[in-house]
Amino acid sequence: MVLICFTVTALVGGVFFTNYQNFGQLLQVGALIKSEFLWPVQTGKMIEGAIEGLVNSLEDEYSVYMNAEKFQELQAHIQGTFGGIGIYVGLRENKITVIAPIEGTPGAKAGIKSGDVIVKINDKSTENMDIDEAVGIMKGEPGTDVKVSIERSGAEKMLDFEITREIINVPTVEGKILEENPDIAYLRIAMFAGNTDEALVEEMKKLTDQGFKAMIIDLRDNPGGDLHTVVNIAGHFIPAGPVVHIVNNNDKTETLPAQGNYIKVPLVVLINGGSASASEILAGAVKDTGVGTLVGTKTFGKGIVQSIFFLNKGAGLKLTTAKYLTPNKNDIHEKGIEPDILVELPEFTPEQKEPLKDTQKEKAIEILEGLINK
Repeated sequence: MVLICFTVTALVGGVFFTNYQNFGQLLQVGALIKSEFLWPVQTGKMIEGAIEGLVNSLEDEYSVYMNAEKFQELQAHIQGTFGGIGIYVGLRENKITVIAPIEGTPGAKAGIKSGDVIVKINDKSTENMDIDEAVGIMKGEPGTDVKVSIERSGAEKMLDFEITREIINVPTVEGKILEENPDIAYLRIAMFAGNTDEALVEEMKKLTDQGFKAMIIDLRDNPGGDLHTVVNIAGHFIPAGPVVHIVNNNDKTETLPAQGNYIKVPLVVLINGGSASASEILAGAVKDTGVGTLVGTKTFGKGIVQSIFFLNKGAGLKLTTAKYLTPNKNDIHEKGIEPDILVELPEFTPEQKEPLKDTQKEKAIEILEGLINK
């Protein structure tokens, strides 16, 4: 056993040599279970449990081992189409928390908001439930219902939502010229999927053909996405220089730059607590380079990068492998990015679904009108 470990790779050999007592204990426990446990056990299931334990010991909510079934679900999600209610969730203070609802999906239409804490799914408590289990319960056949019970800041009691599942087609980007001010273009980026940069180029061409003098980029409730996609998109809006610095576990830094071919018009970027990960990269780049003004509320604060690794038998590993810093080398993980101008949305009830007045967008228009008319 020792000989095999030493001959596979130097790394594995080194790990075994420095931790041989722990490895011996692991083998001893496995042997005792096989020989002494009352009921039959499957060796493969034991090994899978050991792998899950390895990853769980990292105490990183974003690193997770996935068996073949869960890994297949993740890949379907990344490709942009999946069945469910259309919300992104994460862990905040060990609670299943809504990062953002996806526009136009059942969750968004029902009135679920960024920051909602999911306490029950189908009357099952989410206490000690991991993200994958929670997402798995909320997914299901289109046309079937799922009950989601949430706690919301400011609400006196728990709110229950009965939501009908649909096939979720994740939107990416949409642009238009504002009717109330034809000099201002509005660009909504809902997430950074693999093809969002291509979609943005098409939207930018349409907007340029119509003509505009200023732009609003709406990153509210954008949960993030692909790193290289957001870097490509940032190149349309910031000057030549760093977009983001990626720092790995050896403190080696890779700087991803913008080329400098960007539109030179007054710019406002809308952000909120649902703006996370890749959307924070774009917001941070705009703020640090001074090319635009951030309006809204503080972002989510996810400044780490996960890599996907394919394992044997269709399994996979999502592992935190790096952190990112803004162009000025600010670490925003678990801190978020503060807006230049703080603007809260008016309070609204679940029955309203959304505020009657978009005060953040109105502030953006006010700022840009002032700059245009200078």
